[in-house]
Amino acid sequence: MHIPLVKTLFRLALVVLVAALAGCASVPSEDRHPADPFERYNRAVFAFNDGLDRAILKPTAEVYSELPQPVRTGVGNFFSNLDDFRVAFNNVLQGKFHNAASDTARIMFNSTFGIFGLIDVASPMGLPKHNEDFGQTLGVWGVPMGPYLQLPFLGPSSARDAPALVVDFYTNPRNYTIGDQRELRDNFWTLLVLDVVHTRAGLLPTEDLLAAYSDDRYVAMRDLWLQRREFLVRDGEVVDDDTWLDELDELEALEALEREEAF
Repeated sequence: MHIPLVKTLFRLALVVLVAALAGCASVPSEDRHPADPFERYNRAVFAFNDGLDRAILKPTAEVYSELPQPVRTGVGNFFSNLDDFRVAFNNVLQGKFHNAASDTARIMFNSTFGIFGLIDVASPMGLPKHNEDFGQTLGVWGVPMGPYLQLPFLGPSSARDAPALVVDFYTNPRNYTIGDQRELRDNFWTLLVLDVVHTRAGLLPTEDLLAAYSDDRYVAMRDLWLQRREFLVRDGEVVDDDTWLDELDELEALEALEREEAF
């Protein structure tokens, strides 16, 4: 893992954060979303992230989406297999030992018979893909979500989920490579960029969903993200108003698109 480059990104993120805070003004209380007390700051960071996305990431993802489906499916399966290490780790922390055993079996079968994860042989065997991260683990442990946050380069998060990203980073084998320093740098960035572009390509269909949800892209992304995080922490056991579950189902379907297309 190339730590100096990660530190460089962190410094850039701090520059954006400070610039956004410098232009902050409080949002009138009557217009403030209860989970978004820092809306002025968040909108500034969202505008920055959205500009980068429209200028670089989205066009790159659109080109990537033109690759043959088997190639994109293989890429998605490969990163999904690496992600299962993080998922299994968090299932253990949450006491979901049956799911953790299933995740471990997925890793074993997909890494061997699935050729290093390029083919998802585990799902047809009855070993479903789970979705867990350390932010969800903290939520299961009773840590409140706290204020909604937009992170430079990283997008939607919260006071609880933002620090948890550090644990998620170090529990994903994608961020560890073997070799000399130059190979470390090249391999780390190649895998990171490919993973980000593949993920963004899978989210291209959400453009219509965001537009249908609200004319304000910031509000649409914030509300859907907050609802989905609550849904994930509760493992779908939402006890409050469920009028938004159709949108969550669509987001879950989009997230699983590449895995399902493999078969």
